[in-house]
Amino acid sequence: MARPRMAAGALFFDEQGRVMLLEPTYKDYRDIPGGYVDVGESPLQACVREVREELGITPGIGRLLAVDWAPSPTEGDKVLYLFDGGALPARLQEQIRLQRSEIKAYAFHSVDDVDSLTIPRLARRVRAAVIARSEGQVAYLEHGQHPER
Repeated sequence: MARPRMAAGALFFDEQGRVMLLEPTYKDYRDIPGGYVDVGESPLQACVREVREELGITPGIGRLLAVDWAPSPTEGDKVLYLFDGGALPARLQEQIRLQRSEIKAYAFHSVDDVDSLTIPRLARRVRAAVIARSEGQVAYLEHGQHPER
């Protein structure tokens, strides 16, 4: 049986509809808030925990936007869950306290700029999740893309 690693993250938006990307201390590209699912933890629970750890806030996390099967030759098979964090009001943005050991900074970016700020498979996943959010759908992805039909 397959035993993929699982990770979960959230897409947060500002009032202009821009998406939040983090600048990790240990990666050379931007990422979304989130991380690996612990044993006995659901993807949603992991998402809430990771957001609290990385950003120091506990906003309501909404519905599932995307599931991505993302095998990696170096890390093995992964299943990634992306949830809707919604629009973060200014009062919550003011409460953000970054986990400085892992996160240098955060900023909101136009979805059109995501390709130039992160790795291709994450950029594809973010764009697909933004579309799924606007359409009230859930995107099933493989390598960040809708599978060929």
